[in-house]
Amino acid sequence: MKPTLVLIPGLLSDGIVWRRAVESISTVLPVAVADLSTQDHITRMAEDTLSAHPGPLYLAGHSMGARVALEMVRLAPDRIERLALCDTGIHPRKEGEEARRQVLVELAYREGMKALADQWLPPMVHSARHTDRVLMSELCAMVERMSPELHERQIRALLDRPDARPSLQDIRCPTLLLVGRQDAWSPLAQHEEMQSLLPHARLEVIEDAGHFAPIERPEAVGAALENWIRA
Repeated sequence: MKPTLVLIPGLLSDGIVWRRAVESISTVLPVAVADLSTQDHITRMAEDTLSAHPGPLYLAGHSMGARVALEMVRLAPDRIERLALCDTGIHPRKEGEEARRQVLVELAYREGMKALADQWLPPMVHSARHTDRVLMSELCAMVERMSPELHERQIRALLDRPDARPSLQDIRCPTLLLVGRQDAWSPLAQHEEMQSLLPHARLEVIEDAGHFAPIERPEAVGAALENWIRA
């Protein structure tokens, strides 16, 4: 049975983050996008994604989506044949994080998703791309498709996220770590730590990209994913 490549978006994201990066891959493998819009816990997101996509899987997760991918591997290691983790982390909730995230939750309810996008997105994108109207408009439109309620559910899931570090040594499938060189939210050093804990991981740095590397530099991310699939 041919595996399905499941793309797992991050916070306030959908399939457009991955779309251009996987255009060529979709001609040789079935590709699906996980739905993380209704759950408020990482484990439930993982369980629902496993149920929605039967059979062997390749997983490519971005940011929060990569944390869901790691939980899927923990729950069903025999079903996950390859794993790609992009612009993410493995640590549990940090001190003071809940208060910082609550400010944005309240902003979305008070002023709407456009106000949230205007404040949240710029630090997530390489500063050199802030004047790229096409990119920023696409990302803003994506956030505006979401709702304050969805945002709050996903924030709750992130705040209750498990510490993924203890289970990394058990992952045996070929693993690709991707990170934008200018990712200030999930920096390169964080991915180097992950590589040291993952027995079968390869790390690739995407130049001139921030936290949204798959949509900022889809050609480079797409090439890395193709190599990962062929390896």
